[in-house]
Amino acid sequence: MSTIMPDIANHTTAQTEGTLDWVGMSNIEMPIMVASQDQADRMVSASIDAFVNLKDPKAKGIHMSRLYLLLDELSGEGILTYQALVTLLNGFISSHGELSDNAKLEFRFDYHLRRKSLISGKQGWKAYPVIITGRINKGVFDVELKVDVPYSSTCPCSAALARQLIQKSFKEKFTNEGNVNLDSIHEWLGTTEGIVATPHSQRSIAEVKVKLNKLADNFPITALVNTIEQALQTPVQAAVKREDEQEFARLNGQNLMFCEDAARRLQHAMNQKSEFDDFWLCINHLESLHAHDAVSVTTKGVENGYQP
Repeated sequence: MSTIMPDIANHTTAQTEGTLDWVGMSNIEMPIMVASQDQADRMVSASIDAFVNLKDPKAKGIHMSRLYLLLDELSGEGILTYQALVTLLNGFISSHGELSDNAKLEFRFDYHLRRKSLISGKQGWKAYPVIITGRINKGVFDVELKVDVPYSSTCPCSAALARQLIQKSFKEKFTNEGNVNLDSIHEWLGTTEGIVATPHSQRSIAEVKVKLNKLADNFPITALVNTIEQALQTPVQAAVKREDEQEFARLNGQNLMFCEDAARRLQHAMNQKSEFDDFWLCINHLESLHAHDAVSVTTKGVENGYQP
């Protein structure tokens, strides 16, 4: 004889009535195949949040297993695309009948890209933290892509102060010398006495979120990373030979920037991209001089869009 197992969520009422904005699961660990533009479909190890609202104030709860099983089906047999995300959100709602009319999904993972060195042509892997978020609110879909890109930033103020010290050192060295020749200056510049000070630089992180328009299919992870790195010009490197390190030092010296400069550069680059309906960006300079970070935040400025 089979035993009928109790279904508390279906057959009991809430102890205290009320609607809930989100109910579900967070940090679900699953492998997911991701479709990214200009890249082959790739398996990533994702941490996933899955939620629906509970609009029936008398219902005891939602059916969390239904959310999980729909995700598991995607993990085992599907590929995460824009349309697959929309289908999954619709499935969350339809699986809950009259209980829910909103749904939300968030996929967090590292996406590895092969990046070429600056001069030598060597290649190496770089991991970019990515978050893909999908929402459906009473039939309206919203899909967001977020990526974090590390880069180096050199302080313009520190560079000016270092140059002043180098000028002072040069004057002290050569003022009382008779005929100063080019070779002696050249040799002096190659010593620690010649370059008596260097500006401070720090690892920095550009956090960028974009709203994808409905023409999207595969996620433009690589294109977004390229836009950010090309705008800032000093991305951290993977494989590095001496000539690459020297070029990196040159790029840092020729691209001095406060966090405000970096934010405006990136804002300008993002404004040229028609495939994004909206964007939000946060520039973080993880200070090497101060114990705090320098931060700039800006948006595209779309009405009812991202807020700073």
